[in-house]
Amino acid sequence: MNAVALSNRFDLDSIASTAMKAAARFWFVVVVIGQWVFAFAVASFYGLTALRGDYHRWGKFISHGHVPGDIAGNFAVDMHLLSAVMIMSAGALQLVPQVRSRFPTFHRWSGRIYMLTAVALSAAGLYMTWVRGSVGDVSQALGSTLNAVLIWLCAAMALRHAMARDFRKHRRWALRLFLVVSASWLYRIAFFLTLLIFKRPIGFDPATFTGPLPTIMAYAQYLFPLAILEIYLRVQERGSAPVRIATAGLLSVLTLAMIAGLFAVSLMVWVPDVKAGFDSGASIVETHLHMAAIARHGIDQAFGPATA
Repeated sequence: MNAVALSNRFDLDSIASTAMKAAARFWFVVVVIGQWVFAFAVASFYGLTALRGDYHRWGKFISHGHVPGDIAGNFAVDMHLLSAVMIMSAGALQLVPQVRSRFPTFHRWSGRIYMLTAVALSAAGLYMTWVRGSVGDVSQALGSTLNAVLIWLCAAMALRHAMARDFRKHRRWALRLFLVVSASWLYRIAFFLTLLIFKRPIGFDPATFTGPLPTIMAYAQYLFPLAILEIYLRVQERGSAPVRIATAGLLSVLTLAMIAGLFAVSLMVWVPDVKAGFDSGASIVETHLHMAAIARHGIDQAFGPATA
């Protein structure tokens, strides 16, 4: 009887370990695909319109997107957009174990570039929020500021532990850094998921982009993912088999919700962005659904990250 019980326990532990790994990989694959789509949309719209000198279109979705003669402000916007594309295009590579083990030199230098780019992205976002101004209220601006502070903290801690060769702690801080850097991307997913569910703007005033929803999301965009990460890490280390299976299920459900949000924001914003970027004669207003224009106008100006 004891042998049978021990065998069942080992089987349950094996199932739990497999479930945790599968859920993490499922989440990671969705994140990579979603961030690549996001990066391509940003590069297509802002990059191609810039090449055509069509800067006036930026102002429809970024507060004071391009102001003639404002060298400092325009540089901040350009750096923000460029950093966003770089972060979303290659940031996830830092988390791939095979890259870390097989190409350690590449991992070290790309990690440093990632950290530097993240700091530049957040600094430019703060400039756009506090100097150039944005819609939304002070509580949302403070949420953006806290996000930037967390980016700097996580980058510093990840670098510190890497230099100390404490790779366990370095990995944890690198994961935290990845999540806080991805906050604006996660914000869009969650925001458009609410539009998909309720079929209309809810919890905020579309004209001013103020209300409980954007205020809560200004902080939840990074605090909620960080909380899920901490739960996952602790359960992975010390959780019983049933708890690990439940955690894997929770992560899988959240990933499915993320897929739904990705579908919504891609359909309403990113796909039209790509089309508008490649079609020099297209009207941005004509290529966006009215709902997407309202939502996007608020998002892009309310919490600092630029982008489509």
